Parts: sequence; C-alpha cells; structure tokens
Amino acid sequence: MSTYGRAAEESAFVRTYAVTRGRTKPRHLLALETVLEAGQGRPGPAQAEECGEILALCRERRRSVVELAGRLGRPVTAVKVLVSDLLDADALIVPLTQSCADTGAGSGPSTQLLAAVSAGLKRKWPDAVAYPQAG
Repeated sequence: MSTYGRAAEESAFVRTYAVTRGRTKPRHLLALETVLEAGQGRPGPAQAEECGEILALCRERRRSVVELAGRLGRPVTAVKVLVSDLLDADALIVPLTQSCADTGAGSGPSTQLLAAVSAGLKRKWPDAVAYPQAG
C-alpha cells in the first residue's frame, strides 16, 4: 500500500473514532435491517454532522441501518452508535410496521419490535437497572 493510501485509511479511521467519540457499542439493540424514521426530537448541538445527514435521509423516507451506513460511507458500527444517540434524543424512531404488530398465534415478537420497546423503555427510564434484583 502506498504512503498516500495508508494515510487516507488512517485519516478515515481517526475521523470515525472522532465522530463516535471513541464509542464502539451502541446503547440500543439495532440489527442491520432495523428500519428508522425521523421523530419529533432534535439532535443535540454537540452531535456529529453525520447525525444531520442521517436525519435528512430518514425524513425523505424510512431507511435501514445498513442503508444509512452505505449512504454515509461509514462502518455499520459507527452508524449504530450515531443512530443510538438520535434514538435517545427522540430525533429518530423505530416505527412499528404492520408485520411487527401482526404476531400470529404461536409466534413471538419480532426483533424489531423488541428493539423498539427496549429503546422506548431506555428513554423513559435511562437510569434503570437492566435486570432488577429479586427482593
């Protein structure tokens, strides 16, 4: 690899690290196919410019996590971290689709539905313990 190619690769890595503020794990359970749409909230002033790009894309139409990563040219893990920030701010939501609402007899809830419920509970009670101790 040329010196220029190596420098460009290192620059992209440093930029991704800066965008996520060094975080590598999202706060919310997000699958590659998790669909998102713009919500009523607003991102904080300290959030990365990519958050604005994510919101603009999701205002056009619903987008999956993997589609957002492809559109932004960022690693999926970094996009999941940014999407988690936007979920916390209610700027993005995970819509409940008809297929999520129609869980027929004998079938459990979908992963997307569980992710949406989890995101809502974390927003409502951010300081709650994930697994309360039995009394």
